[in-house]
Amino acid sequence: MIKLIVTDMDGTLLNDEHQIHPDFWDIEKELSNKGIMFSVASGRQFYNLESKFERIKDRMLFFAENGTYVVYKGKEVYLNPLKREDANKFIEIGRNLEHTQLILCGKNAAYIETEDKNFYKEINKYYERLEIVEDLTKVDDTVLKVTLCNFNGVEENTFHHFNDYKNDFKVAIAASVFIDITSLSANKGNAIIGIQKELNITPEETLVFGDYLNDLEMMQNAKFSYAMKNAHPDIKSASKFMTSFDNNENGVLRTIAELGLLKNLEIKNGLY
Repeated sequence: MIKLIVTDMDGTLLNDEHQIHPDFWDIEKELSNKGIMFSVASGRQFYNLESKFERIKDRMLFFAENGTYVVYKGKEVYLNPLKREDANKFIEIGRNLEHTQLILCGKNAAYIETEDKNFYKEINKYYERLEIVEDLTKVDDTVLKVTLCNFNGVEENTFHHFNDYKNDFKVAIAASVFIDITSLSANKGNAIIGIQKELNITPEETLVFGDYLNDLEMMQNAKFSYAMKNAHPDIKSASKFMTSFDNNENGVLRTIAELGLLKNLEIKNGLY
């Protein structure tokens, strides 16, 4: 029996307009009534996730910032920070890369140095608390990750600059335009393992959904691992199953329904 559902957000639960389907709230309520915990694991900031799920945050499990910061029922339960000297090293590298913008992701807020309005508008979708500072290396906060953004594509243009660091840090392509750098042990999969042990939930009782490379370890810690129809090829290879529908077709919610977890629910808002 499924006891824990964990889903990525962008490209997975959310459509391309970053919206949650209106049927979600009734679906989550029935799952909760059955003792099935619905949770999200995202590269997004905790405060951004909390705001999106405001009405149910007191029973939610949030794996924020790629699993570096986990909050359950409003309480911090896990923290895996990046050392300040390491964060500063990646900031200096990023400053010297063409077409690259930097985001320092802290426990209390996210920070950028640029006042570029287009960049601010784009990343503001993912960060509820976002501050512009003069120098990222002097920010006084616990560092969770360093994110590099290249709108020309990070897999082709940015990722190779960090090949020498992959043995000592987790360097993950989080989306087509984002790379996240965290401590080596920080990823969604390790965070899920910790929560499974804490809540006495097995991988056989866990259902996960993901679409991009920062979901890789998450796929390895659930018997029911679903790559989205729109997922990166490497995620499809790592997953045991694939959804029949993509994120714009409500693939997560439709798969939950297909698995027979919503027998008592009348779908009202056009999920199908």
